[in-house]
Parts: sequence; C-alpha cells; structure tokens
Amino acid sequence: MSRTRAAAAVVTRPEVVVDQEPATRTPVTPTPVTPTPVTRTPEPRPQRVRRTARLVGARLRSAPLTMGALVVLWGVGAATGSLTGPSARLLRQAGTGVQTLSEGRWWTPFTSLFWCAGIGAYVFTSLLLLLVGPAAERRLGRWRTLGVLVVGQAAGTVLGTALVAAGSRAGEQWTDSVVDQVAIGPGPGLFALAAVLGYRLSVLWRRRMHLLVLLVPLVMTLYVGHLQSVQRCAAALLGLGAGALLTRGRLLLRTHRSSHAETRVLVALCLVAAAFGPLIASFYDNAAGPFNTFSELYFSHRLSPEEIADYCATSVHDCARAHAVERIFDTPGRLMAALFPALLLVLAEGLRRGLRFAWRITVVTELLWVALLVWLYNDSGADAGDVIQYFVEALLLPLLTTALLLATRQRFRLRLAGRTVRRLAAVVGGAALAAAAAYTVLGVLVAGQFEPGATFRGLVHGLPAQFLPPAYNDLLPDYPIAVGPVARFLETYCGLAFWAVALTVLLLAFRKPVVHTDAAAAQRARALLTAHGGGTLSFITTWDGNHYWFDEEGRAAVAYRVLNTVALTTGDPFGEPAARARAVAGFARYCDARGWTPCFYSVSPETRAAAEQLGWRSVQVAEDTVVALPELAFTGRKWQDIRTALNKAGKQGITAEWWAYREAPLALKDQIRSISEEWVSEKGLPEMGFTLGGLEELDDPDVRVLVAVDEQGVVHGLTSWMPVYEGGAPVGWTLDFMRRRSDGFRGVNEFLIASAALGFKEEGARFLSLSGAPLARSGQEEATGLQRMLDWMGRVLEPVYGFRSLLAFKSKFQPEYRPMFMAYPDPAGLPSITRAIGKAYLPHLTAAQGVRLMRRLSG
Repeated sequence: MSRTRAAAAVVTRPEVVVDQEPATRTPVTPTPVTPTPVTRTPEPRPQRVRRTARLVGARLRSAPLTMGALVVLWGVGAATGSLTGPSARLLRQAGTGVQTLSEGRWWTPFTSLFWCAGIGAYVFTSLLLLLVGPAAERRLGRWRTLGVLVVGQAAGTVLGTALVAAGSRAGEQWTDSVVDQVAIGPGPGLFALAAVLGYRLSVLWRRRMHLLVLLVPLVMTLYVGHLQSVQRCAAALLGLGAGALLTRGRLLLRTHRSSHAETRVLVALCLVAAAFGPLIASFYDNAAGPFNTFSELYFSHRLSPEEIADYCATSVHDCARAHAVERIFDTPGRLMAALFPALLLVLAEGLRRGLRFAWRITVVTELLWVALLVWLYNDSGADAGDVIQYFVEALLLPLLTTALLLATRQRFRLRLAGRTVRRLAAVVGGAALAAAAAYTVLGVLVAGQFEPGATFRGLVHGLPAQFLPPAYNDLLPDYPIAVGPVARFLETYCGLAFWAVALTVLLLAFRKPVVHTDAAAAQRARALLTAHGGGTLSFITTWDGNHYWFDEEGRAAVAYRVLNTVALTTGDPFGEPAARARAVAGFARYCDARGWTPCFYSVSPETRAAAEQLGWRSVQVAEDTVVALPELAFTGRKWQDIRTALNKAGKQGITAEWWAYREAPLALKDQIRSISEEWVSEKGLPEMGFTLGGLEELDDPDVRVLVAVDEQGVVHGLTSWMPVYEGGAPVGWTLDFMRRRSDGFRGVNEFLIASAALGFKEEGARFLSLSGAPLARSGQEEATGLQRMLDWMGRVLEPVYGFRSLLAFKSKFQPEYRPMFMAYPDPAGLPSITRAIGKAYLPHLTAAQGVRLMRRLSG
C-alpha cells in the first residue's frame, strides 16, 4: 500500500489468537495476524487549540486542592484589601522576618501562605500554582501535596530567615541590608512542592524541573537579594533534599547521565538565567543582591536626576554626555539597554542546537566580560583586601559560565555550513560598515549639529558609543555629543540598526537546520544513494560527520571519517552496482596518497571479497539480521512471542502510528525525548554513535518513525526505519532507533517491529533489516585468533551494552543472518584502527567514564 493510501487507511485490528495446545492435540490453524500501522498527520491548528483547551480544563477540574487554594488566595487578598500589597500592620502580623520571629510570632511561617506582596506577586504565584498544583495532586496525592506545601513553606521561610540573620551578624553587607525586611507569600512552599514533584517525573523533566526550581530563586537571590528570594531558595534546597530521601521510600541520590541533546538544553537554560538575572533585577528599585553591583553593565538603567546633577557639576562636557544618555531612553534607542541580555538569549538558542559556532561566540563574550571587569577593578584603585568581595560580586558568575562551557565543549560539535558562515560574516560585516560609514560620513556633513564641532577623527572616536549600551558611556573617551536633529538621529539609530540586523541573522542562522559542512558533497552522495542504492546500512552515510570520496566517473562513493589518521568508512561503497567493487581500490589509493590507513567497517561479503583481492585481511564485527517480507506470516509455534505481543497490544488499546518526526506534535516529540533520555540515563555511560543513530537522526524526511500509542495518547515505545534504495525507490527498510518506556507495555518492541513488517509488506517492500548487532555473531564461521578476541570483547561488554542480548531478541523474527566484516590492509595498523573505532562509537567518552566502564566490566 502506498504512503498516500496508508494515510487514508482505517485502523483495523482484529482479535489475535494465540496458539494453544488443545487437550485432543488436534492441530489448529491460527488466525492470521494483519495489524497494519496507520500514518498520522498533524492536526489543524484550530482543532489542536480546542483539544489542548479541553485537556487543560480537564486537568484543572481534577485538581480541587489547587483550585481551592487559588480561590482562597485571591479571596483573602480581596477581603483584606491586600491585592495591591498588605498593609504594614497586616505584614507585621502575617509576614515572616527576623524581627517578627524574634518577637515571638511563631505562626507567621504558616500565615504567610495566604497573602502576596502585590498584584504582580499574586499573578506570578497563581501561574506557579496552576503549573505545579495539578501535576502534584495527580502524582503525589492531594493530602501529600498539601503537607509538602505547608511544611515546605514553614521550613523554607524559617531557614531562609535564619540565614539572613546569620549573615547580618557576621557583618555581610548584603544580608545586613535586608535583615529588616518582612516577606509574605506562598512562594517558598510552591518551590519546595515543585522540587519534590520533580522526583515523580520522567528523567528528562525531572532534570529540567530541578534545574529551574534551583535556578529561578537562586538568580533572584543573587541579583534581587530580598528576604523572600532567600526563603524561596532555601525552600527549593530543602525540597530537593527531602524529595531525594522520600521518593518511593528509598534514597534517591544517584546522578543520571544526560544525552548530548539534553546537556545542550541544560547549558542553554543556565545561559538564559545569566541573561535574565540583571533584567529582572532592573524591575526592583531596591535590588540588593550580591551580583547586582555590576548589573548595569548587563542591562543599562536610566540616569536619575541626582546622577545627572553630579555629572553637570563635574564639567560641561560630562553634563552634555549625561543628557545625551538620558535622551536615548526617550527614543527607540532605549532597546540598546538590553543588548547583552538579547545577545545571550540568541546565543542560548545556538547552544541548544549544539552549534560550535555559538559556543565559540559565547566563550569569547564571557572572556571579554571577565577582562572588562578586571580592567574596571584595576582602574578603580580598590584595596587589595577587597579582591575577594570583588571576585564574588563581579567575576564569579562569568567564570562559572565559562567553566561550564569548557566542561561541556564536546557536546557542541555541530557545524554550520561554510556557505552559511560566509554569508553570516558578510551580512554582519556589511551592516557594521554601513552603520559606521553612516555615522562618520553623514556626521561630517552635519558637523555643526555636534558639540563641540565634529571632525572625522572625533566621530571615529565616538563609534564605540554607538555600538555599546548606554551604561558604557562612562568608560569611553570623549567624543562629539549630538545636539541637532540629524546628529541625534544618527546617534539613536546607527548602532540600533546594526544590532537588529546582527542578532536577527544570527538567530536565523542558528535556527536553520544543520547540514554537512560540505553540503554539496552530501547532497551529491544522497542523490547517488537514492538512485542506485547500497547495503542495508548505507543510509547512515547521510548522517552528519561524514566526508565523501567519489570515483573519477562519479558512479560510486564512499562515506568516511578520519580519526587518528585512520579513514574509517561508514558501511559499504554505494552507487552503481558495477562500480562499487572498484571503489574499494580507488578509495585505498586515495587514502594512501594522504598517509591515511583505510578501514572498511561493517561491510558486506562482497566488499570484503573486493578488499581481499588487494591482499587485505578481514574479521567479522557484527551480524545483520534480515527478514524476507513477501511470504511473511506470523503462524506456527516459532512466532508465539510475536503473536502474544500483538494480541496484548490489541487488548490494551495500543496502536502503531507512522509519523515524520519533524511533523509530529510537540506532545509526541516530548514523550519521545523523555523515553530516550530515560534510556540514556539508566546506562550511566555515553551514547554510542557512528553506526547507531540518536534523536538527531530521526529528523530526516526519508526516515519513518513508528510509535506505539495507547488510547490516552501515552507513547509506550518507538522505532525508526531507514530506507534501502534500489532504482530510486525504497525496496527495504532498516531498523535504527528503538526505545521503550520503562513502565510501559512490555512487549512493545516486538509489537512495533511486527507491525512495521506487516505494513512494509503491504506496501510492497522486499525485506526488513533489523540492523547489525556489534560484536555479536551466530558463530557460523571458524574463529581466528583476532575473531576470538572480538568474541571475548563482546562477552565482556554484554553487561554494559547488551549486544548479544540484542541479537538474541532479533532471533524472534526468524531472520537470515548475514555477517558484516571489517577489512583492513595491514595487521600492524590494528591498534590505531581499534582506537579510531572506539573514538567513532564513543566520541564523548571522558576519563572518568572510562574508569567507570572498566569498573563495570571488571565487576
């Protein structure tokens, strides 16, 4: 059945009969199993919005405690006239602070639950309650949710208040400035509840929830520094500790390794927090956090009348500069005040996508910031005894951010195409030159509109002021001040126009799909693969990280990557069948001319034979498992497990749905990421790459994703299938990505593979490859010394990666076993080849993870 017909197909899932042995032992012909997957497409936007609204409404109706707390919060605030903030008398009686507790008002940690500090706090608290409350009631239970909220509120407010009191007694300037404050609001209890709730979420959302629960109050504490921020931060820490101890009645302190994609998301979130901290602090007139000392360099503030008066008392020129800065905030140029937060947010998007280009710009930005702060310290002439305080207040955050980026540098390896980088440089450079030329050339033409009169040299000195936020004005040398209309226009819009162009093109470049560095070669290779085909693993040649060699006539190609001077191929040569065998010798000559050691990895017997004609050696490294589809029928005793899985899936209302990953709904993608993240975290070791795909490889229009979904929309597992081409069309499909939910339907993998096989059979495909199992084989060939060593490695690695268990699982589908080989020219090169293969499969393996792997193997 074609994909178009499949999209319109109606799901039909007849009852599946499991073979049983009758008492009379009379043979029974089983009912044929024909559950074909259905192709799904995204819902229209209006329908999706209505369905989401119904789902949100149902969730809120099922959370009476949350809705009741919301009504009480607003009702008490309205009844006491406190929606715009409680009165001073009410604050002293119901709020928590050092003074109220010292005066014996022990009840204030509990009564502070029922009011907020103002209308903004009421809105923020309500949103937080609606976000956390329903999920907590569903996963923790109503009474436990109420208990965590109340206890977390009391413990967090008391601990946070005690910390401020201790800091004030120790003479710490920041805590001494807020020791007299009184805080009110249920924020501490809600952050404690969110921290405990995180332990009941999947690994993916547990990590994100805990990072946000910690980052939000921590940023507020460091930049705003109010007593309430400290209380929230203390409550979050208590919630994290209590949740780890109480979850499922056991200690839950084991760390979970994150995937490459999730690490990028977490690093990006940290950068977003660094960008928003000073921005949030700017909304508080009395922000007193320890990191707020230099926050104006992140987000420029408007000058106060007192500051303008001080400048005017110094000199006429300083007075003119101060007024010029003040005028900027009355024009669109005030957007320049938020330049650095905007830049960090754009860079965070690039980090989220794993781009090395964004990583480099971020590191340079943070190092420039450190250099600026060091220069300011040296220029201030501060006493040597202030260096520790300066380090904590100014340098600690950018240094920690830089250290985080350096520690995770291996996660940011995706590269923008050379054409994209060149275009980006041309646009940004052109915008900079245009803005600079407009300011200087037009400024000379209206020189009389500057004070003092502008010269070309003076305008060049004033260029930095046009490209930097207003707060940097004091750090720049003297330059002509605009006083006329044209000069003010240039002063307002030249820098703003440049940054608008630069940030826009940078964001567009980051959001553009990442392609191969040599996009033209990758496109040529894909066209050759589609037209003529290759082996069952040939589609992995389209993945990022490969380089391509083409024969002189362009009829065959080899995908490879160079590691430690070893040119390691990605499967067989592909292209015209007659040219594939000759490509082995051609690629060998190409490598020899460059001093590389060629190695054909995971190749078929045909490629092995071509290599042996060159005098090469070979060894089996994996075993492909191929299922013929034309005569496939799940009948007979040998298919018992498969029929059982299909039968149970039908009874539990689980269906198989085809999706194109990039077109899948956000909720479906989120569940897929969550399942994959859980799988990675349980391994405790890095993801393997090279011939094993991950989430990034799902986002290909030619890859089909089969998802097992129940009637509630819960994803129980998924598989991805890569096409095997012949004559321009798929004739077979190869299994790549396979994940299952840990608490889902146990037979989901069997169900998905069987459903895919039947669906592909109906579409006319000839075979299904369950892909190769590395370092595992069925033992069909006589083992040489090297082969016996690889067999031993397979047995040793089995507890960690389970390659042999995977091969045993695939045997349920009665496949044809096809050996896959590694062909190499010289046994003397085996040590370097081995290191190259290890680097290809585990490119991010650290020394600590290597030690952990050795311990697990030896244990």
